[in-house]
Amino acid sequence: MERRIAVRAIIAKDNKLFCVKLRPYNEAITGEFWCTVGGGVDESESLIPALKREVIEETGITPVIGNLLYVQQFRNNKEHLEFFFHVTNADDFIDIDLTQSTHGLQEIAQFGFVKTDAETVFPEFLKSEDFTNLDNQPTKFFSSL
Repeated sequence: MERRIAVRAIIAKDNKLFCVKLRPYNEAITGEFWCTVGGGVDESESLIPALKREVIEETGITPVIGNLLYVQQFRNNKEHLEFFFHVTNADDFIDIDLTQSTHGLQEIAQFGFVKTDAETVFPEFLKSEDFTNLDNQPTKFFSSL
């Protein structure tokens, strides 16, 4: 079975999560929901460098990467394994200029810090998470296999 490995950034400020709405593409992405910044890990790429690359490509901001917070495993047309890391320099993401990124203008329709319980946010487990004490949070695992 094919497996896709991805990395995601958990960037929180005032119990809000930095999320993006993606521009529509591939019929599966409609741009009607919020999601965290991140993406696929390239072959032979380590998780931390992959997350750093993805965040810089999408936002133009260099992330300060902290602890692993969540691991999610699910299946749709293939198995997905996603690693969510705490990004500790949240203030740097308040005012982003997507023209300073390589992919942001092409991929991102909207961005900002959102209340996950008041918006349509994926993955859904983020809707019930508390983002106030991430430095001391143990890693959580979510699976729908």
